Amino acid sequence: MQNKIDLSSALDAKTEQLSIINQFSSSLLQLDKLDELFNYVTTEVVKRLGFVDCVIYIADETATTLHEVASMGVSPANSNYSIERKTIAFNQGITGYVASTGRAVIIGDVSTNSRYIADVHPAMSELCVPLIYKQQVLGVIDCEHPLRNYFSDAHLEILTTVAHLLSAKINQVNTVENLQQTVSQLNAAQKLEGTLLQIANLTYQANDLDTFLEALHSIMTNLLRADNFLVGLYNKSIDILDIVYLVEEGVRSNAHKKISKEQLKHTASYYLLNSERSLLLNKKEYQQHINDGHFKMVGRQSESWLGVPFKASDQMSGVIVIQSYDKTHHYNNHDRTLLTYVSRQISMAIDRQLSRQALEHRALHDELTGLANRSLLIDRIKHGILRLTRTPKGRYHALLYLDFDRFKSINDSLGHEVGDHFLIAICKLIKDTIRNTDTFARLGGDEFAIFMENITHKNQVNDALKRIKKVLAEPLNIDGHLLQASTSIGVAFCENENDKAYQLLQHADTAMYEAKSTGRGQVKFFNNTMRKKLKSHADIENDLQHGIEHHEFELYYQPIFAIQQCHVVGFEALVRWHHPRKGFVSPNDFISIAENTGQIINLDLHLLDLAGKQIAAWQQQGKRFLRVTVNVSSRHFASIDFISHIHAIYNKYQLALGSLCLEITESGLIENLELATKIIEGLAPLKVMLCLDDFGTGYSSLGYLHQLPIHVLKIDKSFIDRLKDNATPLVDAILSLALSLKLDVVAEGIETQEQLIILQKTQCDFGQGFLKARPLPADQAILLIDKPL
Repeated sequence: MQNKIDLSSALDAKTEQLSIINQFSSSLLQLDKLDELFNYVTTEVVKRLGFVDCVIYIADETATTLHEVASMGVSPANSNYSIERKTIAFNQGITGYVASTGRAVIIGDVSTNSRYIADVHPAMSELCVPLIYKQQVLGVIDCEHPLRNYFSDAHLEILTTVAHLLSAKINQVNTVENLQQTVSQLNAAQKLEGTLLQIANLTYQANDLDTFLEALHSIMTNLLRADNFLVGLYNKSIDILDIVYLVEEGVRSNAHKKISKEQLKHTASYYLLNSERSLLLNKKEYQQHINDGHFKMVGRQSESWLGVPFKASDQMSGVIVIQSYDKTHHYNNHDRTLLTYVSRQISMAIDRQLSRQALEHRALHDELTGLANRSLLIDRIKHGILRLTRTPKGRYHALLYLDFDRFKSINDSLGHEVGDHFLIAICKLIKDTIRNTDTFARLGGDEFAIFMENITHKNQVNDALKRIKKVLAEPLNIDGHLLQASTSIGVAFCENENDKAYQLLQHADTAMYEAKSTGRGQVKFFNNTMRKKLKSHADIENDLQHGIEHHEFELYYQPIFAIQQCHVVGFEALVRWHHPRKGFVSPNDFISIAENTGQIINLDLHLLDLAGKQIAAWQQQGKRFLRVTVNVSSRHFASIDFISHIHAIYNKYQLALGSLCLEITESGLIENLELATKIIEGLAPLKVMLCLDDFGTGYSSLGYLHQLPIHVLKIDKSFIDRLKDNATPLVDAILSLALSLKLDVVAEGIETQEQLIILQKTQCDFGQGFLKARPLPADQAILLIDKPL
């Protein structure tokens, strides 16, 4: 009978045990937060098992220390249950021993156990089981009781099972939390990457700094909270901080604030600029800097302050500062890294803007003088003309066109560096005489212009002219050279909104050339006479191409003869234009216009073709070999295509080698000597000779003689006119030079027998001039070749 009772009691105990375990298992499955798990286990252990306390300790990451995470127990009346030991080292006490060994213990009498350490509520017996998952100790469940031998094997079995269930659940929750954290980190990383990409794209797309900073701030709010957001640019040269973007407590300030050094030196921003390192400060640290005298309090103190300095250019640095007034929101090192990245983007954006501004400035200003260039001047003139529609009557604009006298001779004799310094000095003097509203521009070389807007009386222009003349009256010391500056000035007015910028420039230019033609330092105002002349030039320009296409041009031929025997050796071909309305038009009236407009290229090629055709006709008539020289522009020696043009003419008319030759003037000598030499050498197989006209009237002839393969020199008529009793020293020098360089010499402009006799006593080879023959039509010129002139 006794056995039946024991068996029944054991069965009831086992059923209760399984019920407890089943309840734990079911409840643990429903919980997914660790603190809820721990609180549930400690509460239920005390409640279901009748223990007086239960404490759960969890091991730290290093598995060297246990930390209390939940505790439950029965306390004396009117007091809350608590434990004294919140932290226990592995191997410390019974609890630490279980953690280090991973084995559960039941101690019936703790007074006999040397490991026992008494807590707030001393105990007599203790049950401690480890929390283990896959052989890793996660922590322990520790239970104590004031009675000896209280804990049974059944208790151990239940608590061990609960420990297994809890360990598995801890791992599950940790795994889920780790996964969630990983997903969260990935999402955050993706969001960060997207935001940084947005900022980078913005940096390279934004053209305006204000727009860039506003868009940047909007993007940044996805990552950083900034109750206050400030971007300041510090100009070292003027010692001023310009607050280019400011948001205070969420409100954007549109006005730029400029802070002088006197105000700036007390601010945290200035401290940041000088320290050249980022600062992350909480409220206490910020106050400490104030106490240390690093800066003063400006505005309301923030809970968290983060600032990063950056360099924008050689002359400019900057700061970006964010502040939080929320006690729950403090910046961290991650925020510091992010703001440092943002500061670099701002630096790049500013650098791009400064570079763009520099490019725009270079595109609209002269590099040497810093003045406006032609493009900017024309733009200002156009806007000025438009403003005439809104200006009171009686107001108009004036354009002064300046050309510095003798500048070329200074460049040629003293060098381009002195010439450049001379121009800079003159421009500085003139700039100081004009109004701030006037536009002073360099048009190229030694030509400048001053655009004066809103003139009410012509005297304002006269006064400006007097001021310019006065500042240029005294000689200038340029690099040790005493140089006198003077300028020829043309003036034109604009008073109608229908006027055109290019016309105003053209009128002033025309007036300037009139002034220059009357002597140095003169001033001319554009007038009706000049207007008619311009009209004539415009008509000629329009008619030139028509004349080429309709065969209005004819070549006349002036003989070139041997000085001693006076027999004809060749001709110089000279152009004549038979205009259908104007009749004969002098070359002086259209060659310069053709040169200025570029039409000279087509005209020259047309005349070369006419000359080639005439030479071929004479050859077919059986006439003896004669050279025909055609004047061409130096523009042809800037294009390698000129070689093919001359070869084409020789092939087209099957010309004898050397029968068609070229002549250029010294005043139009070639700038690109290397290319010109290639072109002349490319014509060598045709035996084309190059003749240099007007020799001795320019500044650089000797240099060209050495560098270009020139074959013939023509002594300018101005030197031949001086021949009276004997050859002049200059003519003798030219002849000696030509002899040493093995060049033929042609004396042009021989008009008297006396001049011819003098030349016959020299080593001059050839001559031409009215004394023997004027330019003649082809059919008359060819009649002169059979007998001495």
